[in-house]
Amino acid sequence: MKKPSKILIIIQRSNGDVFLSLSLINKLKVVYKNAQIDLLINNDTLEVAKLLPNINSIYTFSYLKKQTNQFKQEKNLFFTLFKKYDLSINLTASDRSVFYALLFGKKSISAIEADNKKSWWKKILLSSYYYFDNSKHILLNNLEPLNLLEIEHDNIQSSLVYDELNTSNIIKKLKNNNINSFLIFHPSAQYDYKVYPKHLRDKLLQLLNTLEIPIIVTGSNSNADLIIRDEIPILPNIYNFIGETSLEDYFVLSHLSLSYIGMDTLNMHIAASQNKRIFAIFGPTKLSMWSPWSNDLKTGTLQNNPLQTYGNNTIFQASMACVACGKAGCDDNQGKSECLFSISPEKIFNEIECWFRNV
Repeated sequence: MKKPSKILIIIQRSNGDVFLSLSLINKLKVVYKNAQIDLLINNDTLEVAKLLPNINSIYTFSYLKKQTNQFKQEKNLFFTLFKKYDLSINLTASDRSVFYALLFGKKSISAIEADNKKSWWKKILLSSYYYFDNSKHILLNNLEPLNLLEIEHDNIQSSLVYDELNTSNIIKKLKNNNINSFLIFHPSAQYDYKVYPKHLRDKLLQLLNTLEIPIIVTGSNSNADLIIRDEIPILPNIYNFIGETSLEDYFVLSHLSLSYIGMDTLNMHIAASQNKRIFAIFGPTKLSMWSPWSNDLKTGTLQNNPLQTYGNNTIFQASMACVACGKAGCDDNQGKSECLFSISPEKIFNEIECWFRNV
């Protein structure tokens, strides 16, 4: 393929998918130095996308607009992006995102389903394709286009460069609270079915408080996070920063922290990209795809285990036969995840305390 001068990357999934495309984006920029790289994403991942380096323009798709005025949204995207790019790279296998790749790129690379009944037409029309593999880590899935382009890479999850971040707000906030060394506790997630139950969370915070080191509780200003903010117990070593920091601030906080404690969500992947010590609480999420990546070992984990450690990462799961089911809650409809109720806060704390006392 002739070196592309304009590249579109299509990511129609969640915040974690967008952040975990950073290694792909950075490598493309190294190889195609003068290329313009644009993104087409879901609008609820825009905050993450805005922080990614080497991006020229960001276009968004709204599922809310799809429900209210689908034709207008599709029409605007079509007339704005049709055959505008030398190369389109689609990281999701949905029919819509594949159509976007075909319509917007003169050459197109896309993930497709292994099921030939769903993907036969995609194989015919796409310039190149790869099978989206649910048993493989999302980082490795997202790097597959590099293999098709015969671009060498090292399976390292990139992070934002600390020196390029705006650190003033966080440095001032830490100084005002007389905080030097600290641990992060992140109790929320993008989806409620991933959130550790309140009574267990409160117990864990009470135990963490005994470490006699500041525990900074983080979260956004979303309605779900603000509800959690008001539930956090008032304890001498617990600092409740929920709703008080931006996503960029969080990158800085994570960089400065000693470790990440919390849920399986974007913030965990940020900490992993910074090679932080991680204690992650997992519910129904499949580890093969979404476990914290270890840059040292260049792997996630494929194993389900009530307690496991690899590299800098310790993962807690329930000891239940159904774990990990991969569903969105037990009802597969954003409902409660019973497995999270079975993870003991004492077990989590014992691992954290053992590590902390030996640091």
